Amino acid sequence: MNDVLYSVDDAVATIVLDRPEAMNSLTVRMKVELLEALTRASQAYAVRAVLLTGAGRAFCVGQDLNEHAAALEAGAGLNDTVRTHYNPIIRTVTEMGKPVIAAVNGVAAGAGASLAFACDLRIAADRAKFMMAFAGIGLAPDSGASWTLQRLVGPARAAELLLLGEPCDAARALELGLVSKVVPADELAAEARALAVRLAQGPTSAYAATKRALGFAANSSLSDALAMEADLQDACAKTADHRNATFAFLNKKRPVFEGR
Repeated sequence: MNDVLYSVDDAVATIVLDRPEAMNSLTVRMKVELLEALTRASQAYAVRAVLLTGAGRAFCVGQDLNEHAAALEAGAGLNDTVRTHYNPIIRTVTEMGKPVIAAVNGVAAGAGASLAFACDLRIAADRAKFMMAFAGIGLAPDSGASWTLQRLVGPARAAELLLLGEPCDAARALELGLVSKVVPADELAAEARALAVRLAQGPTSAYAATKRALGFAANSSLSDALAMEADLQDACAKTADHRNATFAFLNKKRPVFEGR
């Protein structure tokens, strides 16, 4: 029985973290399964958007501390899990040429919060909470939090969230820009699903180019960003989706994107 569920419908790959009894805390097995599911979605031609969520009352509370404590007792420490597991997971989310939506159904803490922040869009249930729990157990941030968080809320707020580790409820998360929308808990699945389907019906190549442009520009000069935009635009201009959408616009028709 898998701890990460994977299904595809309407060109949307839905990935569910499924250890509700442990608030979807991440064991080695679960991290391996999550990376496999993300890689599968990234490589599948039929998948044009990805929806990531958790089962039960939590999105993901990060590292499974029971497994971690056992590793500490055995003298293994972190056992290189950041390099072996977390870093590849975050890179796969951010580098795949498809939009990734996090439906944050409950608590997102530590690496679980980092995972949500790595997604392109985040919708939260009104009961959701974010907590950067790293400092509370004597650790530095990982899973990309030092990079993503300050780009979402700015360096000062990122430092506050990381150093103090205080819970941030859904309303505050919306105010800070951590999420784009907050909905009642019983409406989250439908709202997130509708958004994922909408993106799956969009110009996939353009979405991929947009993700590349944003990632590149985050660490580049304006001149370099302009050059990258020109290269990406040249590539997008050659797609069937661009051609068909242009003529649909001129003929006052709604474009139909096929992801190519």
